[in-house]
Order: sequence, then C-alpha cells, then structure tokens
Amino acid sequence: MAQDQHRQMLRRTFLQAGSLAGLGLGLSDLLMARETGQVKRSGGRAKSCILLFATGGPAHQETFDPKPAADSAVRGEYDPIATSVPGMQICELLPMMAQNAHRYSIIRSTYHDSGTHGVGVHFNMTGQQHAPRRSGEPQVSRLDPPCIGGAIRQLRGDRNGLPASVHLPVRIGDQNNFRWGGQHAGYLGSKFDPLTLIDEKWLPGTLPPAFMPHKEIGMERFAQRAELLGQLTGNRRALPSEEIAVYETAQQRAMSVLESSSAWESFLIEKEKRSTIERYGDNKFGRSCLVARRLVEAGVGLITVPWMYLHSTKNFDTHNNHFKLMKDLLMPPVDQAFSALLEDLDDRGLLDETLVAWTGEFGRTPKINKNAGRDHWGNVYSTVLAGGGISGGQVYGSSDKVAGEPADNPVHTTDFVTTIYHALGYADGTMVYDMGGRPRPLVEGKPVRALFTSG
Repeated sequence: MAQDQHRQMLRRTFLQAGSLAGLGLGLSDLLMARETGQVKRSGGRAKSCILLFATGGPAHQETFDPKPAADSAVRGEYDPIATSVPGMQICELLPMMAQNAHRYSIIRSTYHDSGTHGVGVHFNMTGQQHAPRRSGEPQVSRLDPPCIGGAIRQLRGDRNGLPASVHLPVRIGDQNNFRWGGQHAGYLGSKFDPLTLIDEKWLPGTLPPAFMPHKEIGMERFAQRAELLGQLTGNRRALPSEEIAVYETAQQRAMSVLESSSAWESFLIEKEKRSTIERYGDNKFGRSCLVARRLVEAGVGLITVPWMYLHSTKNFDTHNNHFKLMKDLLMPPVDQAFSALLEDLDDRGLLDETLVAWTGEFGRTPKINKNAGRDHWGNVYSTVLAGGGISGGQVYGSSDKVAGEPADNPVHTTDFVTTIYHALGYADGTMVYDMGGRPRPLVEGKPVRALFTSG
C-alpha cells in the first residue's frame, strides 16, 4: 500500500511540476533509449532530412510532370515552362521552383498499388504496406512499421536537448486527427514517436504552447518542484529501480528542453530577417519550412512538414475545381516556401548535408472528371529529392504519354523511402528493434543510386 501511494505521489508531483503537462509531452516523447548501439553507415552524406508532405495527393500533371502533348481530356489548363536546367520543364505554376531546378531531382515514375489516402500516407511515410485492416481507412496500430522519423529517433537518439524527429504543424490526415497510420514509431514503441506539434492555435515560428510551463508556474517555481521530485526519487527503496530510472530520465529530458536556450530558440523565427520570413511566406507552411531549417541547424535528424490537413480550406485532394485551387490557393505558397528552403539551405552551406524530400499520398488521375477535378491515382506520381548527396538537375524515370503509368525506370514507393534512408547513410540491412527487442529490417527496398553524385 505504501509503495502504491508513493508511486502515485511521485507521478502526481512530476505532472504538477509542469514538466509533462506543461510541455505537452508524455513519457514516450521524452525517453529516448539508445538501444541499437553502433549502426552501420554507408550511402549518402545527409545529416538531416526535411520531408515535405503534400496532404491530399498533388497532381503530378500540374507540378513536376506536365503533358502538353496530351489531348484536352488529359492535358489540363496549364503549360510547361523552362527551368534552370536545359531541357527540363515543369508546370508553369512553379516559376520559383523552375529557377531552382539545378538544386533538385525529380522522380517521375514513383508508384504504389493504392488510391486510398490512408494507405498512401502509410506507404510514403514508412516505405511499407500497412497490416490488413477492417473495412475503411487504415487505423493507427502499434503493430505498424515505424515512420521514418520514428526509426531515425531510435537509430541516432536525441541531441542538444531536442528530439531526433519533429513533426509540425498539423497531422497528415482528416481534420488534423490521428486517423491514418505512418506517423508514429509503430512497433518500435511510443518512446520513439516524433515530437508532434499540431496545436491549431499555434503559429509556427513562435514558441510552441507545449513548451510553455503552466501560466501559474514560473521557471523558478518549476525548478523548485523539480528539486522536490529529485528528493522523492532519492528514496530508491520505495520504488522499483526501473521506475525510478524512467521518471528521472523524464525529469532530466523535460528540464533540458525548458532550460536549453538552443532548444527554445530553434522554434523561434523572431530573430530572422523580415525579408527571410517574407521569402518563405508568412503563412503556416512557409513558417514551418523556416522552422525546419532552424531545426536542421540545431541537429534534428528528421523534420516532417505536412501541408494543411485534408478537408481544411486548402488541400491537394482536388476532386472538384482542381485547376482554380491549384493556381489560386495551393501552388503559390508551395512554390514560394519550397524554393526558399532550397535557396536558404544552399546559401548557408547546409544543402549538401540536408536531404529535402517532397511527396504525397499519390498523384491524380490522367482524365479530368466532370467536376473539373482529378481523382486519386497511385499508379504513377512524381516525387522530388534535393541535397544530401543527390545530384541536382536530373529527371529519373518517366510516365507514359497521359501520365497514367510508369514508362521507364519505375520506382516503387518502398524504393523511394529506401532512397531517403540511403541518403541519411543507413546501409542495406540496417535493423531497428521492436518493443520485444526483436530485430526488424529498416526497410526492404532498393535505393535509386543513380540520383547520387557518387552512386
């Protein structure tokens, strides 16, 4: 009985100290075991990756694979434009990305076998097929393979008071919820889940509400409560040693985030030049991309920046009014932020060691529907990779004349994700370890070695 009461008091005191509650983080977000030891490294030279996810499934025809010679039922309303790379064209809706084509490579033959949002998210975020589900969209399960961020968090551990993986500013999903898998550490366990910052009221570039101690608890009082917690945990005879270790580690992680100015400041853009903020775009996506660059500078390994969640006012699931949405709402901020990110990383000497990836669930149908929209299409779509040892200015693979199927050099989504891991230096055969300590293959595809400067 005394032991149970002591355990309850320990947990209550820790929570009241403002650490877990104030940070918005559970133990799973704070405890990073480095259980895998030394990991064999090979492949690319990227130290970090920024993954831009176009929620809803962007049309490859109106982004990186225009088909000007197709008939009117397929072609669409927009023309291709020249880029900074001779002979390489992309859609006119991406004028700033066109000027940066020498900095990235396009894969025009990415594919998988599903036209379902949840399956597409899971495939592109894990490189693996989800386990069978009941009818409807796949649900989140701890039996799932880990997202890239979850795997990176286990493989490299956290550094500089920050987690190895951060996801902001929204969930990839329907109404910003956790309906679709592929966004957590799955069978690796919750302690390797990415730090996820999705508060609807949060403006990226300001301090996340999750990092603020309770308004009634200042830092001095927080430290006093943390000291009290230390005194409580000092009585090791009252609790099992493993529980003491859990809470001490959680306390240490919480305090390191709150006390580390570098951890706080990585999320703040107030010291950035106004011209820099305006270059990225003073909107959630643009500001999130700028925060992602700052997190790269702070040593974070994987930063996922999704577009606005599905069924928000702006998304890439353009079954209706596709062309107007792409021109007026979707592509201008993407073109601005994506190009700014590439230029900024390059100017700072960071692009060579930072992989930037662009994908979505899938592409859109070759044929335009009766509502002037394009529907789901996993048969072929375009993905983009830049930096991290990727040789810019390339087009790898192609789709057929109607952008309906791969025409040459098909790249399965598993291979696309494997290429990301390869760029980050993880060799074929790298293992991660599930909650039971069993080794699992990181991913089982083949990297597209032709994209790399050194193969």
